[in-house]
Amino acid sequence: MITLPRLYAILDPSFFSDDDALYAAADGLVAGGVELLQYRNKSGDARQMLDHALGLKRLLPKSVKLIMNDRADLCLAGGFDGVHLGQDDLSPDGARKIIGPNLWMGLSTHNPHQVKAADQTSADYIAIGPVFPTGSKVDPHEVIGLKGVRDARMCTGKPLVAIGGITRESCRGVIEAGADSVAVISDLIRQPRQSAEEFCRILE
Repeated sequence: MITLPRLYAILDPSFFSDDDALYAAADGLVAGGVELLQYRNKSGDARQMLDHALGLKRLLPKSVKLIMNDRADLCLAGGFDGVHLGQDDLSPDGARKIIGPNLWMGLSTHNPHQVKAADQTSADYIAIGPVFPTGSKVDPHEVIGLKGVRDARMCTGKPLVAIGGITRESCRGVIEAGADSVAVISDLIRQPRQSAEEFCRILE
């Protein structure tokens, strides 16, 4: 079973003015203590996604785990360490056939039924959310609250990542509710290095 760091950072290029700002944020997050970074791009084409993936791979130290959102093919092409799938993406079995047995695979869920189903797949970790209201998704699912995290924890023994509106003020409570790791997007954007340092300190 894999071990996840407490902070699971997500980098979305739509929050940045250009590629230089994206890479600067990635560099700052890692300098602030981030050990796991997911690249999530819901609006770009495959060429942009691959260019960003290769840029991040060149920029960041090998010790940082890089996860590609949605695209198992680009995970391989970019030399990433794993892929993260949504409920409407390629099936876990299909993705596993592409990435092989050794790369990490995560699966998003939104209720106990989906958590139980994910637990039966080859996913290495399961994400649950949104825990709190979030502005990073156009059509977010129903908020589950801390109770939803506790319910998810009871449905799986796999590492659990909580996501959705998590901030420095709320992250400790999410861990205490049963999550192994908290995924954060918005609260890492401003001053990425300082924000990451504060998250890591709170989550120690």
